[in-house]
Amino acid sequence: MKKTGYVILLGILFCFSSRILTAQEVNQLEGLFYLDHSPIRVEIENGMISKMIRIEELSDHDNKNYIAPGLIDNQVNGYNGVSFIYEGNDLNEQDIENITRAIWKSGVTTYIPTLRTNPQDLLLKNISILANFKDNPILRGSIPGFHLEGPYISPLDGFRGSHALKNVRKPNWEEFVEVYEASGKNILQVTLAPEIDGAMELITKLRGLDIVVAIGHSNADKQQITEAVDRGAATVTHIANGMGNTINRHHNPLWPQLAEDRLMISVIADGFHLLPEQLRVFYKAKGAEKIMLTSDATRYAGMPPGKYLNTEGDTILLTPDGAARYLARNVLSGSASPISKGVGNMMKNTGCSLAEAIQMASTNPARLYNLRDRGELKPGMKADLIVFTLENFTMEIQKTIVAGELVYEAVQH
Repeated sequence: MKKTGYVILLGILFCFSSRILTAQEVNQLEGLFYLDHSPIRVEIENGMISKMIRIEELSDHDNKNYIAPGLIDNQVNGYNGVSFIYEGNDLNEQDIENITRAIWKSGVTTYIPTLRTNPQDLLLKNISILANFKDNPILRGSIPGFHLEGPYISPLDGFRGSHALKNVRKPNWEEFVEVYEASGKNILQVTLAPEIDGAMELITKLRGLDIVVAIGHSNADKQQITEAVDRGAATVTHIANGMGNTINRHHNPLWPQLAEDRLMISVIADGFHLLPEQLRVFYKAKGAEKIMLTSDATRYAGMPPGKYLNTEGDTILLTPDGAARYLARNVLSGSASPISKGVGNMMKNTGCSLAEAIQMASTNPARLYNLRDRGELKPGMKADLIVFTLENFTMEIQKTIVAGELVYEAVQH
């Protein structure tokens, strides 16, 4: 009986390890190069890509896997029931590790924890916890910094999205510096509404700290958007979301954001936040060079379908197909899908190539946040890699390698 129990236990452990692995060093990989679909061999040494070799054919003729740089997600609010900033939820280091391991499974090797509009004391508490743990070796450099989405956003319904009105406020430099210091000076991006009092001055000060400024949850007009960009705003947070359901057909934030060539846009291509024709228009207006895929994943991501309560006691409906709907306001409450889903959706709906889709999901955010050691597949870069199949515009992650270590491998059936 004891022997039987031991065998069963070994089987359970083997099954589990094939999904979330204790890190194992990887020396080389073979697969199809995501840029041109040709066979390549990638050699890894000391957590870095040491060589990329073009080969005549793959050793395994049945190998249909692509190799690409790991995906980079600039907006992750939480995952699997845990939020990085949620009243009533005490964030801890185990939560951060669990979220990171879950995100690795989706092919994301770098992500930026996002702290939404909340009371100052909660922002300080949770960003301190994140800052103290971000460089822990167990995370393998997957968290380069943080994204502050709010609290300096539009108070208007619709434009505010699901951010609690009671916590929305005007820019306060001393208040921001307090959060910045608590983050270990690791805030990479601030999303704000440039039309509110004090926002323009804040943009100038944020750029003085080399912080990326994003326009979002905003009802700014063309003049205000132009001034914000002149002062250094560089991107738009989840364009066409965080907007009113009814807007003026001529005078609204969408057109000047698309027309402003200096602005990159982030896009939630999960199939719910934007229609296929919107994705096509955005791709035609901005091109692959000025689009960044993002998930806006919330704590509902990875959870079973059902009804959940948010911080205000309102119902969030998580549908079987992965939409998180805020019923009281008739808006979406973030996303429950990874950006790997967005890669396929962008290809399907815009006709872009795999190379362009990966550029939007990895290379562009790496450049925007000055992460010079990742986002591309070439010697000298950090060995953050994904191995995946792509069929019917569905990206299936087979392996995730972070800093040269295998951290996830799909179960082979």
